[in-house]
Amino acid sequence: MLQRALHLDGVLLGLVALLSGLGVVILYSAFGGSIAAVQDHLVRLAVGAAGMIVAAQIPPWQLRRIAPWLFGLGVVLLVAVLVVGESGGGARRWLDLGVAGFQPSELMKLAVPIMVAWVIARSAMPVSTGRAAATLAIIALPVGLIGSQPDLGTAVLIGAAGAGVLFLGGIGWRLIAALIGLVAAAVPLLWQFGMQDYQRQRVLTFLDPTRDPLGAGYNIIQSQIAIGSGGIHGKGWLNGTQAHLEFIPERHTDFVFAVMAEEFGLVGVCALLVLYLLITLRGLWIAYQAQDNFSRLLAGGLSLTFFVYCFVNIGMVSGLLPVVGLPLPLISYGGSAMVTLLVGFGILMSIHTHRRMWSS
Repeated sequence: MLQRALHLDGVLLGLVALLSGLGVVILYSAFGGSIAAVQDHLVRLAVGAAGMIVAAQIPPWQLRRIAPWLFGLGVVLLVAVLVVGESGGGARRWLDLGVAGFQPSELMKLAVPIMVAWVIARSAMPVSTGRAAATLAIIALPVGLIGSQPDLGTAVLIGAAGAGVLFLGGIGWRLIAALIGLVAAAVPLLWQFGMQDYQRQRVLTFLDPTRDPLGAGYNIIQSQIAIGSGGIHGKGWLNGTQAHLEFIPERHTDFVFAVMAEEFGLVGVCALLVLYLLITLRGLWIAYQAQDNFSRLLAGGLSLTFFVYCFVNIGMVSGLLPVVGLPLPLISYGGSAMVTLLVGFGILMSIHTHRRMWSS
């Protein structure tokens, strides 16, 4: 069977395909019915699907072998971004490869959980305090480099990815409490010295969007209006007034959830959340069935990262979290982020299908 030969998990593949198809439908409306834009999105989706299939062929033990090298390469590329990277919009995040741009922070979305799983799996679990401290230092290095670009959203996501794997490794609750206290104590320093002016503005806008309704608070206010106006059943596909009258900012990328909520209403939002939940649960089930600690930690970490990805975007668009610039997984228009997500799903499929082959 082709599916088995390509090491693809049918359940996860079906859920991802369904979510991707929904994304195409929503983007068609967000782009105002532009066929060319949707075709461009489909090309990027095809590239991501190819990456997923390739990743599914790599056995987990091969990932374990290359983990430190992949992480080291990612760190080198992040340093290169700070030195010779392309600048745009007040940030330096890309490397110019001639034919295309490359964002090394996307590589770290996979390299960090792989590396953390490799470190923890090398010793008995639950993880000791010393190894947990070393792991936190490993996580902090790319998070700090990405945060200095600055790219707070991706830095938070990668930090959550590493922390998720560490949590699954059995970190003690006392250490968790200590880390929470340390983060709380560091907030004033981060506010004063570690954040750009626009990032501070985003936090203040999150606390009170009405303080600048035509400026910094405009995006979130219009997004909330669109979400609320959708009601229970929505205004109908292609009939969203906030989107088509261009009140919603970045309606095809970061704020595409507002377009979806306006046109499909609470019913559509619930359907989307169920899809996200089913994908997360499937990933956690794959982690539960994994044969070794490395595979179990990696699958669990990737699944939790996907959940955090969804939670942060929906939270920021709804006004529950500050705006940090993360796209909605497999719905937002984009290239590198979507490819990274699909490659991550390919790794999950590899963990599951190679387990079946190994046991047979």
